[in-house]
Amino acid sequence: MSHLDDLIQRLCPNGVEYRPLADVCLSVSSGGTPDSSVDVYYDGDVPWLRTAEVDFRDIYSTERMITELGLRNSSAKWVAEDSVIVALYGATAGKVAVNKIPLTTNQACCNLVINPDLALYRFIYYTIASRYEELLALREGAQPNLSSQKVRSLRIALPPLEVQREIVRILDKVTKLEAELAARRKQYEHYRDKLLTFKELV
Repeated sequence: MSHLDDLIQRLCPNGVEYRPLADVCLSVSSGGTPDSSVDVYYDGDVPWLRTAEVDFRDIYSTERMITELGLRNSSAKWVAEDSVIVALYGATAGKVAVNKIPLTTNQACCNLVINPDLALYRFIYYTIASRYEELLALREGAQPNLSSQKVRSLRIALPPLEVQREIVRILDKVTKLEAELAARRKQYEHYRDKLLTFKELV
């Protein structure tokens, strides 16, 4: 029996509680976009995340920056580090990320600040990532897009924190291994192509 099996048998032998995602959040918010016609709102020192950058990863920087003036004159707001961010619109709708720096977002991001007394943010990240296809099916409208309410209402399993911690440990290890394998595959392809490229006789 694995350590995880032992924990589940000991701490939740009769199953686990399911709760709406909003129940494990200290706050759920979206962001905003400063007026793009006002130059002084952009190229400042405030990280500003767009949904195109939300793609099952940790976020340490953003492609665009806004100014404090742009922040004050829009619906954008600061999102605490280690929040879980779900893309609502566009090609990345339903994808999820974790911000490893405080940042702001556009209105197409649903920003979840997780209550650490109830859930580990990384457990919630993995849980939402595993429900990607389900979230895609919840999209509505001509676009189609997700709504913040659909994300808030998503029912998730909520095992005890000790169980969550072990699940996160296992999944972090697997994620790291996958990243190493991808890097080695890329390195292999580079050297393969280099070694098999020859100058043609003239």
